[in-house]
Amino acid sequence: MAVFDDDFLGTIGGGHLEFEALAQARQYLRDPTHLPALPIEKRIALGPSLGQCCGGALILNFEHVTVADEARLQAILAAEASRRFQPLALFGGGHVGQALVKVLAPLPFHVRWIDSRDEIFPSDVAPQVVCEHSNPVHAAVPDLAPNSRVLIMSFSHAEDLDVVAACLLRQRQKKDLPYIGLIGSATKWASFKRRLAERGFTEEECQQVTCPIGVPGIEGKEPEVIAVAVAAQLLQA
Repeated sequence: MAVFDDDFLGTIGGGHLEFEALAQARQYLRDPTHLPALPIEKRIALGPSLGQCCGGALILNFEHVTVADEARLQAILAAEASRRFQPLALFGGGHVGQALVKVLAPLPFHVRWIDSRDEIFPSDVAPQVVCEHSNPVHAAVPDLAPNSRVLIMSFSHAEDLDVVAACLLRQRQKKDLPYIGLIGSATKWASFKRRLAERGFTEEECQQVTCPIGVPGIEGKEPEVIAVAVAAQLLQA
């Protein structure tokens, strides 16, 4: 967390622990005589002294930072973002795609949002979303970031099939797409598997595709409901 005298950014998990940590950090800020002694490590037991029964312990590190630390902090933030935020390629800017981008906004994904149509993307996307026009749309697959999760929900079944085929070809060559999700029914996927077999893909390769997408048990078909189910499945993956 970054703690200021009247504000803070980030979290260490909330609850009474965070409340006490904020108070301690602000005490250091308000009494500069403590600052030369920083950084300080404090071991905290998650037990009765905090009014908690979680068990276990953790270590809090209090460190004073100034503008002179900017370059170091930027490097730390970049490394943390690289560790926490997974690359996600979303093919399709339709209703479900737009609902999904909104659901993903606070979640740990960097989204590359791809569509073959012009002027399909809204103007108010989150900072971690990059919009990209690609025609043909599957031409974007070869240069996706390694370890990208892929979601395929274009306006056209023909486009969807081309993207799936491009993803499976990349898997054959690199094996670096841990999740390939295709929107649609079991009937759609049965049809796609026949067409993929005609293009030379094996049953084992086709098993790398998740279709239908979304965690089981959520039956609603509204774009926002589908988006929540799909986001949950991405977090599981």
